Amino acid sequence: MIEKVVPLTAENMQQCIDLYLDVFTKKPWDEPWTEESAKERLTDLLNTPKFMGYLFYDKGNLIGMIAGHAKKSYSGMTFYVAELCVSASVQGKGYGSAILSRFENELQRHDINSLYLLTATGGAAQAFYERNGYTVNDQRVVLKKSFV
Repeated sequence: MIEKVVPLTAENMQQCIDLYLDVFTKKPWDEPWTEESAKERLTDLLNTPKFMGYLFYDKGNLIGMIAGHAKKSYSGMTFYVAELCVSASVQGKGYGSAILSRFENELQRHDINSLYLLTATGGAAQAFYERNGYTVNDQRVVLKKSFV
């Protein structure tokens, strides 16, 4: 299924940008990313302290990526998954679950004892994470304030 896993680096950033645009500018997200804004987003992420990210390949094709950063919490190290995307051409075929599983194992090898992420409420992404053992944290709430 997944043939090769490589760290996300500045050298393979263009592949990440292309994948990011392929995933997030289409349904269900339909977000207005441009190559420039995606590059800035992913470059900022890459330069975050305690960054960790990987690209996943099958049959020589990039099929997914996951990235974020670790941080200290009162209970030890935790990891924030900032980005997980799977190529639209292979979604629904188990690649996302395989990526999560491999990444969770890698985090445990780095003594990271929990992870968290944000996703859209009530959609396919939330259902995907719940199928993979994630739960809605009833002790936290996401708050937002817009200036536009």
